Amino acid sequence: MQTEHHVDLTSAEMANLWTAYQNDTMVICVLKYALATVKDTEIRAVLEFALQLSQSHVQQLVAMFNEEQLPIPDGFNENEDLNLQAPPLYTDTFYLTYIHNMGKIGIESYGMALANSSRLDQSQYFTNCLSEYTQLFNKALHVLLSKGNHTRSPHIPKPKQVQYVQKQSYLAGWFGRRRPLNAIEISNIYFSMIRNILGEALVTGFSQVARSEDVRTFMIRGRDISAKHIEIFGSVLSEDHLPPASKWDAEATDSTVAPFSDKLMMYHVTALISIGITHYGASLGTSARHDLGVLYPRLMAEIAQYAEDGANIMIDNGWLEQPPQAPDRDQLANKQ
Repeated sequence: MQTEHHVDLTSAEMANLWTAYQNDTMVICVLKYALATVKDTEIRAVLEFALQLSQSHVQQLVAMFNEEQLPIPDGFNENEDLNLQAPPLYTDTFYLTYIHNMGKIGIESYGMALANSSRLDQSQYFTNCLSEYTQLFNKALHVLLSKGNHTRSPHIPKPKQVQYVQKQSYLAGWFGRRRPLNAIEISNIYFSMIRNILGEALVTGFSQVARSEDVRTFMIRGRDISAKHIEIFGSVLSEDHLPPASKWDAEATDSTVAPFSDKLMMYHVTALISIGITHYGASLGTSARHDLGVLYPRLMAEIAQYAEDGANIMIDNGWLEQPPQAPDRDQLANKQ
C-alpha cells in the first residue's frame, strides 16, 4: 500500500498565492466598474474575458487556501471597495490600454510565480494563469491594432552585418559625445514612457476622487513624478532624434465621484510602483551607457521613497494587509 506524502507550501509558494489573491480581488473591482461604464463593444468583450479570468482565479485560490488550512486574505470586495454608481472616471481607450498593460504585468508575474513553484499543483496553476494572460494580452493587442490605438516603439535601420564593440567609448555617457542608443536601450526607455503615461492617467483620476486629503496629495505627487519621468525619457530619445511615446486618448474624465475605496486605490498604486522599480532595475541591468547607469538608480530611488510614503499612509489607516512571514525567533526565545 502506497502512502501519499503531503508536502507543505514553501514560503515562495505562499507568497505567490497571497499576492495573486490580493491582485485578483482588486482587479475584479476595477473591471466590474469598467464594465459598468464602458460603451465600446469590442473593448467590453476584452474586459469581460479579463473579469472571467480573475473570478476563476479567486475561486481556485480560495480552494487552495482552504486545502492548505491557510487563512483567506481579506483582499478587496465589492461591498467595501467598489461604487458601481459612480460616473465614468476614465475613457474607453484607457481601459483597453490598461488591460493590455495588465496583460503584460500578468505574464511577467505569473512567469516568475511559475519559476518559484516547487509543487506540481502550484506549477500547473501558474502555467494555466500564464497561458490565460497571454490570451488576454493578445486579445487586447488585437483590438488596439484594429482601432489604431497601439503605440509602437521607434523603428531603426536594420544592421547590415554583425558588429562587435571595439572601444570602451561604447560605455561612455557622462562626458563628451555619447554613442546612439542601441535597440535594447531604446526599448527600455520607450516602454518606461508608456508605463508612466498610463500611470499618470490612472493617478490623475484617483487624485480627483480620493476622499482622504493624504491620499489625494499622494496621488497628485504620483501624477507629477510620472510626468517628470515621461519628460526625462522623452529627452533621452530626442537626443538621438527618436520619437518619444505620445499620449493617446486614454485619460481621466472630469468626474469627482469615487468608484473605489481609498484603500484599493492606494494598494493599486503601490503595487504598480513595485512593478515599476522592477522594470527600472531590469533596464539598468541591460543598459551599457554610463549616463543610463546613473539615471535609472536615481529614478528608482525617487519612486522607492514614494512607495514608502504610500506604505506609511496605508499603515496609518489600517489598510496594509500583512503577507505570511517567518517567526521572530529572538522574540520566541525571550518568552522562555
